[in-house]
Amino acid sequence: MELPTGTVTFLFTDIEGSTRLLQRLGDAYRAVQDDHARILRRAIDKGGGVVIRTEGDSFFAVFADHAAAVRAAVLAQRTLAAHQWPHGTPLRVRMGLHTGRGELGGDDYLGIDVNRAARIAAAGYGGQVLISQATLSLIEHDLPYGVTPRELGKHRLKDLDHPVQIHDLVIEGLPSDFPPLKTLEVPSTLPSPLTSFVGRRREAQRVAELL
Repeated sequence: MELPTGTVTFLFTDIEGSTRLLQRLGDAYRAVQDDHARILRRAIDKGGGVVIRTEGDSFFAVFADHAAAVRAAVLAQRTLAAHQWPHGTPLRVRMGLHTGRGELGGDDYLGIDVNRAARIAAAGYGGQVLISQATLSLIEHDLPYGVTPRELGKHRLKDLDHPVQIHDLVIEGLPSDFPPLKTLEVPSTLPSPLTSFVGRRREAQRVAELL
C-alpha cells in the first residue's frame, strides 16, 4: 500500500502494564497479545490507516483522513473495553494522535511530528486517547458520536523544545478519570510574575528612597 504524504495524522498505541501482565500470565499472554493486535488492526484498517510498524505491544499507524484516525482510536478503545479477555480484566491501552507533516524516509516516516505524536501517546494512561491541538482543530466538528474533547493544557514533552497543547477524548460509557499527564511539568493557570519584587513592595520602596 502506498504511504500517505503531506498532512497526515500519526497514531501511537501501547498496552499499559504489559510487562507485569506478561509476568503474571506467562504463556497465556500470547492470546491476550493476539486479541489486542487483531482489534487494533481491524480498527486501523476500517479507518483507512496503514500500520507502519509494531514493536512488542505497540502500534504506529498513519492516516490520510484525520477524522478517520480519531474514529479508529475511539473504535479500538470501545472494542477493547467490550472484549472478553482471557485474564478476566480489561486490557488498558493508551493512545496518542498528532497531525503534521508526513515526510517519508524509505518505508518509514521522518521529522519532528512523528516524535511529537509518540511523546503525546507516552504521556497518557491505559484507556486514554490523547490528541494534539493540531489534530483537534481539523476534526472538532467531525467527532464520533458520544465523544467530547477535554482540554488538558500545554505540556512540555521530553526532547521537544516547545510545549504542546493536549486534549483527551471523553468517550461515553468508558472510564474518563485519569491522573495528571506524565509530562515534564504540570501546566499552571497562574500568571507568570512580572518581576521578582512581587510581594516585596516595602523593600522596593526603600530601594527607591535610597536611590
